[in-house]
Amino acid sequence: MSKKLAVKLRPAAEKAVKQGHPWVWESGIEKITHGGDCGDAAIIFDKRKNKFLAFGLYDPASPIAIKVLSVGKSMNLDEAWITEKLEEAHIKRQPLLETNTNSYRWIYGENDGLPMLIIDVYDNVAVVKLYSLIWEAHIHSVVNAINAITEVKAVVLRLSRLTAQHTADKELHHDGAVIYGQLKSPVIIFTEYGLRFTADVVSGHKTGYFLDHRHNRYKISHLSKGRRVLDIFSYAGGFSVHALAGGAKSVTSLDISKQALEMAKENVKLNKLTARHKVMAIDAFKGMEELYKAGRKFELIIVDPPSFAKKAEENARALKSYKRLTQYASHLITKGGILVMASCSSRVSKQEFFEAVESVLQEEEIRYEVIEKTDHDIDHPIKIVESAYLKCGYYKVL
Repeated sequence: MSKKLAVKLRPAAEKAVKQGHPWVWESGIEKITHGGDCGDAAIIFDKRKNKFLAFGLYDPASPIAIKVLSVGKSMNLDEAWITEKLEEAHIKRQPLLETNTNSYRWIYGENDGLPMLIIDVYDNVAVVKLYSLIWEAHIHSVVNAINAITEVKAVVLRLSRLTAQHTADKELHHDGAVIYGQLKSPVIIFTEYGLRFTADVVSGHKTGYFLDHRHNRYKISHLSKGRRVLDIFSYAGGFSVHALAGGAKSVTSLDISKQALEMAKENVKLNKLTARHKVMAIDAFKGMEELYKAGRKFELIIVDPPSFAKKAEENARALKSYKRLTQYASHLITKGGILVMASCSSRVSKQEFFEAVESVLQEEEIRYEVIEKTDHDIDHPIKIVESAYLKCGYYKVL
């Protein structure tokens, strides 16, 4: 049974909690009654008034020692409360579910009031991913809440590297465990704006697929008609499939991972679009250099690299990489073409990223027009700045 820990915070941490931030760093704790275990209730008291301030869960394995669930009013962390949170989040996703799409992020951690908890849905399979073991004791309540709101045939548990190392019940709570129902195959076929894709929910990256770029992929389908398209860092071919479905003259998917390109080919095949699709298994910079030397040009180029900055000290190096990618891509884009540059590095701000991209276009003396700049789709709501990572710019070369 979990304990209740009485907590008082240092002034800056207390101010952040009062302003609604759900994280209390270990350094922000001034006093705690006794040593706690992961998942214990942390009752935070106002230091000056000595009255209840907030309720959270304690996580001694993380620098973010307390994840706050409620401010200003007490609460019972039970199945009813969890169900209410899932219901609120599900209602917000309804407009997306009316677009011939059955894959979505149902719970986006702190931004849906459930810190360090992710729930993604692929057709009739839900994937619960834990970034903290504060939720381990509540897994059954989460599963019951999922089933109370929507019918699923299976629930798969995915664990971050840290949680996989420290889980108390390694027999049941291991990465890829099916914790409800039956899973006929680890590979699920799901629908995104009427197109079909696959997700390996047991051992695939993240929860099996990258859902965050969905709206940008859909935009690409409306920009690609009659164009030669280059999809750099294509991974499983999300942008490539949408470009082909949108009537692209040809699409080249470029990625260093042969395994990812096999997934891309499978997704293209699922939608019967193979005739105009080619792949290049090569490093992005080397691949673009080869294409340039071969005199290749494209009317639409998408550059969507993995995160270049996971730590603050990697920021400068990340910006340098974005500049190099922009420079290489600028040599391959035709006049009248569209260059799409994306970043998922949370450490790099929108302003820094777009300034880096645009400074290179200016240095290369490329006249351009900004068509649009986007961030997160509807199923990735942003309530805290730390969760805002995605940015994407659409540039038309004049």
